Amino acid sequence: MQTVREDEEFHEYVRTRGPALLRTAHQLTGHACDAEDLLQSALTKTYLAWDRIQDLRALDGYVRRAMVNINISQWRRRRLEEYPSEELPEPVSWECSSFEGLEAALERLPPRMRAAIVLRYYEDLSEPEVASRLGISVGTVKSTVSRAMAKLRDELLQRPP
Repeated sequence: MQTVREDEEFHEYVRTRGPALLRTAHQLTGHACDAEDLLQSALTKTYLAWDRIQDLRALDGYVRRAMVNINISQWRRRRLEEYPSEELPEPVSWECSSFEGLEAALERLPPRMRAAIVLRYYEDLSEPEVASRLGISVGTVKSTVSRAMAKLRDELLQRPP
């Protein structure tokens, strides 16, 4: 059972760090509603473990790791719901000068690539840290980030401004 002080600490943490964590969740999921759900699930896990977290400076890492783990679990469940189609969707217009264009390009990346790019460049984590968070090797992080960056560059160069 949480004490009143612990509840206040948790609520203060969510008030101050919530917007930044929501941006990270959005980058991981690619969709605003999914991001809110992901962050809510991660904060629920954090609240339940609040009394066991000894280093409050590590809270962001704890919540981000929870988001990555939850997101990976969701990828594994959704993987079976995607089927190939003979019809391709209409191409999405590209606005290379806008942040929305970059977000749209990130959303089109496969989930593991998007997670690697977000953690590596948006969260500014080192390759070993990204590897640890995603549960993959450093070599896999390097190749995944390299392929993802190539895809993003290709879109920037092929789409009209």
